[in-house]
Amino acid sequence: MPYLTSLVLAAFVGYAGSWYLGLIEGNFALLLLMAVVISGIYWLAERFYFWPQRQAAVLQLEADASARQQELNRLGIQKVDSNLATSRDQLLMQPWWLDWTAGLFPVILVVFILRSFLFEPFKIPSGSMIPTLWVGDLILVNKFHYGLRLPVANIKLTEGTPVQRGDVMVFRYPPRPSVDYIKRVVGVPGDEVAYLNKQLSINGQVVERHNQPEFFDESSMRYFKQYDEALGSQPHMLIQDEDRPAFITGADQFAFRENCRYSVEGVVCKVPAGHYFMMGDNRDNSLDSRYWGFVPDANIVGRAFFVWMNFGNIKRIGGFH
Repeated sequence: MPYLTSLVLAAFVGYAGSWYLGLIEGNFALLLLMAVVISGIYWLAERFYFWPQRQAAVLQLEADASARQQELNRLGIQKVDSNLATSRDQLLMQPWWLDWTAGLFPVILVVFILRSFLFEPFKIPSGSMIPTLWVGDLILVNKFHYGLRLPVANIKLTEGTPVQRGDVMVFRYPPRPSVDYIKRVVGVPGDEVAYLNKQLSINGQVVERHNQPEFFDESSMRYFKQYDEALGSQPHMLIQDEDRPAFITGADQFAFRENCRYSVEGVVCKVPAGHYFMMGDNRDNSLDSRYWGFVPDANIVGRAFFVWMNFGNIKRIGGFH
């Protein structure tokens, strides 16, 4: 068992190392599920086989020590050195290969349940959601808001709350599902979303926006036009770069692309059933549905709702819309 466990642990380390070095595309949900299953098997083996064996060995040790003491008493030897307590502790001690598997099972199981069904942490890697979310923001994502899903298989178990326009959603990037993206929901199934001359319209109705003080982006050392906009019940902020053109360049050949019409003014898309149209709040610096298409319901990860830390700016901690 120690050799088998060494191979299992080496496989986990090799997978994680290859993922970190960019040699393979990792899947953390799958890795965590495998860790739960393997450590759970060791935990069951420890609970029902190895631990009873060690207890039986201790009972045998105590019986042998008692028999030896009785024999010594018969011979008139009353006082003898004994290391019974040390030997008992050594027999009961969990070996390293169980300590690193069965011993970690409760912790891994709790992490798995929390991450799969309740809340999952994410780090914002880019500025596509500025000014709502900044680079380096550590956020929490509600995994049950849109309905519980089986990890890895992503099969929906409960319906949850329907996706609403204006929600900030984490989802699996359609062209590369191993990567998680975060954008704002602009269009739900059946909507006609138009983004023409940098003005958003939904189902023929212009989405009102109001001028706000310019936003200073420290990463580029530039000021951008800033507006507030209400897609749902709560308004949110967005920024635009007046130096960027309105037309969309380099759009992919994505599923349901025939639902979209591109022009020099921008794009108009009809959102198909079971899909969503996503855009970043940094409207001119966001790779979103205008370029790679619609997000299917099966790709939903959860609803982002809280910044729990930004080590560069602790004032960022708090909820957002």
